[in-house]
Amino acid sequence: MRKLLVVLACLLTVGACARTPEPPVQQKSMLERTVSGLQDKLRRSPENAEAWAVLGSAYVEMARATSDPAFHQRARGALDESVKIQPDGNGSAMIGLGALANARHDFTAARDWAVKAVAVRPDSAEAQGVLVDALTQLGDDTGASVALQRMLDLRPGVASFTRASYHFELHGRVDEARDALRTALDSASSPEEEAFCHFHLGELAFNAGALDEAAGHYERANSEQGKGRVAAARGRTDEALGHYRALVARVPAPQDLVSYGEALDAAGRREEAAAQYSLALEQLRAFGGDDLTAALIAADHGSPEEALRFASAEWGKRQSVFTADAMAWALHVNKRDAEALPYADKAIASGWRDRTVVRHRDAIVAALGSAR
Repeated sequence: MRKLLVVLACLLTVGACARTPEPPVQQKSMLERTVSGLQDKLRRSPENAEAWAVLGSAYVEMARATSDPAFHQRARGALDESVKIQPDGNGSAMIGLGALANARHDFTAARDWAVKAVAVRPDSAEAQGVLVDALTQLGDDTGASVALQRMLDLRPGVASFTRASYHFELHGRVDEARDALRTALDSASSPEEEAFCHFHLGELAFNAGALDEAAGHYERANSEQGKGRVAAARGRTDEALGHYRALVARVPAPQDLVSYGEALDAAGRREEAAAQYSLALEQLRAFGGDDLTAALIAADHGSPEEALRFASAEWGKRQSVFTADAMAWALHVNKRDAEALPYADKAIASGWRDRTVVRHRDAIVAALGSAR
């Protein structure tokens, strides 16, 4: 971790260079062009294992860009075809399979694929990135730090610095997280990368309560998600509804459906809100299941018993700060606050101060105090 600080400090001095906002329209167009080009290439050379692997990875990104789970099926088919053609030493397919597993929240499988990819391609920053993502979600902080340092050593760019920013944020080192994102922004080579960096700078500002700063970054990112969030925080419900309505019409991602539902709730439109929460759960099931997000949706907008069932299932798979928060909140809504508090403490033990996580813990502490 100390070396990570030194590397970042040096790069910040010379100006070198899940988190996923809704993708810009340009990014989807770029992905569509990439997919089309690879499909044309494979029609001419169907035995090209590398092209099949790259196509599979592109399909993973298309699934994220469109919230269409069918692209995960296509990704698996393309990656399996790559492995069939080149069963040994196929690092590109291993990286793609790891990215697919991360996208489907099968973080143990993602870690295993990433380890295999690193063994084949020890100098691949992409393989290290898949490993960082998986280990972070599994709660292996030491392993994630080592993989992140390796990624920074191999390729200090937008992909590695945005991951470094998240690593710092999870440890409560917000100034360093912000500096890493600014360094990533300086090295961005496309409008899509710039938008990505601005969105996450907006997220840091929003979490700190700096709404004007957040709004500026969200505007530069052209993020309906961010604009809706700021409008909702300012009590401008109609404005928030407009942003969320436009967002879910384009990319009906579960977390955005929930935000839209909450804005509808704030407007007193309960039945419409409930429909958005149900649709969010349907989307999660279509993508293969995400018990952590499902637990939080159920805790806030559904059945407390179901929330605890989802959270317990996820905790059984991985003990991270994310699942600790979900367990704490699920226990709280089931009025089991004495059991919830140790989980809430674990969620912030590394220094993470996400405003929702802090709100959850504060509610648990308050409930315990009022019960005395």
